[in-house]
Amino acid sequence: MMLLRIWIVRLGLVLAMAGGIDRSSAAAEAKPAGPRYERAVLIRFEGVITPLLEQFLYRKLDDAEQDGADLVILEIDSPGGLVESSFNIAHRLRDLDWAATVAYVPREALSGAAIVALGCEQIIMDPDAVLGDAGPILLGEDFLFRHAPEKVRSDLARKIRDLAEGRRRPPALAEAMVDRELVVYEVTDRQTGATTFMSEHELRSSRDPDQWEKGPPVLESREGNFLEVNGRRAVELTLAEGTANNRQELQQQLGLAQMPRVIKPTGVDTAVYILNWPWITALLFVVGLVALYIEMSTPGIGLGGLVSLLCFALFFWSRFLGGTAELLEIVLFLTGVAFLAVEIFVLPGFGVAGIMGLMLMLAGVLMAGQTFLIPETRREWEIFGTSVLVLSCSAVAFVAVAALLSRHFGSLPMLNRLVLQPAGGDSVPRVRTAADGDKPLPVLAPDNSYGVDVGDWGLAISPLRPSGKARFGDRYLDVLTDGDFVERGRQVRIVEIQGSRIVVRDVEEE
Repeated sequence: MMLLRIWIVRLGLVLAMAGGIDRSSAAAEAKPAGPRYERAVLIRFEGVITPLLEQFLYRKLDDAEQDGADLVILEIDSPGGLVESSFNIAHRLRDLDWAATVAYVPREALSGAAIVALGCEQIIMDPDAVLGDAGPILLGEDFLFRHAPEKVRSDLARKIRDLAEGRRRPPALAEAMVDRELVVYEVTDRQTGATTFMSEHELRSSRDPDQWEKGPPVLESREGNFLEVNGRRAVELTLAEGTANNRQELQQQLGLAQMPRVIKPTGVDTAVYILNWPWITALLFVVGLVALYIEMSTPGIGLGGLVSLLCFALFFWSRFLGGTAELLEIVLFLTGVAFLAVEIFVLPGFGVAGIMGLMLMLAGVLMAGQTFLIPETRREWEIFGTSVLVLSCSAVAFVAVAALLSRHFGSLPMLNRLVLQPAGGDSVPRVRTAADGDKPLPVLAPDNSYGVDVGDWGLAISPLRPSGKARFGDRYLDVLTDGDFVERGRQVRIVEIQGSRIVVRDVEEE
């Protein structure tokens, strides 16, 4: 029954607007005589249109459908944004079959936001709100931003015309929003007296050009200007169905018995929004890399590995719900990690596998933060620049923190708990040798629980990069080098034992 009622209402709106009826009767028909909807919801749609905002709207539409809404009011206050996301949203609203849709514009719906509004069945605006100006801007070969070439404009013109025609709005006026050279005229049907708006090309290509009497051009569509109108003018041009100064007047316009329920952001929406902040992303990278460094400095899967896994999982999770990451980015990142692991633990030195691993990880992270491969528009270059800046700052911060940890790992608060200390807290120093230079004296376990001591020789049974395994007699121990790579099968000597860390050095290098 609910779907039947919605389609009856839609049929009435179509019949009311069909045939190019005059503007005053169209405005009158937009005002209902009584309540028509049982469950109306309102969704705030504000800010720059990005995949993050796009996915937020999709989640709220799913919530509205589960709530049984039969009317969705999209309160738009946006300067526009990415063209692809704007058309995706408009098409989603156009194809919505479980509720009627209304775009309410209290202040502005420009550029991509105007495209989103055209996807709704009705547009109701504040009298002074603005709608239109959807001309695309791209980066030229000279790295200067300018209006898109004819090829791009033609594609956008076709899409926006289809969108307007699907909602019984003059397609020429919608096209004038993206084509600043298009002039639209008010025309009158000589037989019926109905008025509408058409371009010169539409008049010439109509079946009977003599049927139409061409009137004055629409001022807002003059050459060199993208069409932009306020609420009052939008009603006159039949782009909007009515005006409302506030939500109370909107309620009366739509014949609602009570104010629509406002669907507010949930905790998940807030978390996704915060995690997509550039500097929160940088913090995730720094913490994740530092935790991974700590894990590699203390052999075995422990707190460092878990924290690193959590940080990168949060990053990709927020990008998935933000609409910029897909399975490909995850595959690239994990493949890069695998390549890097092979380079560290299997192959000697640092070569092709290590470089490829770092490049794949970097590509996965960059692509997870954007929906394009090569930036073209101004907005895409801003997103790309922000991503590069975040990664660069994260890398610098990680190197600084890693250098600090490498010098003071066992003495920093909390981190010293990752290093085993001798019972009773007493340290047993050893005699400094000439090879030790200025290195601090290590701490030895008093009970010699490893069965080895500083100066003992052994054999590396795996590549040490810098961690790996070495055999000392019949004992196989996890060891670390003091910085240099040691190939498998080389003789090593223990130069330091500090808690759970056994540091060795290549004997031949000595």
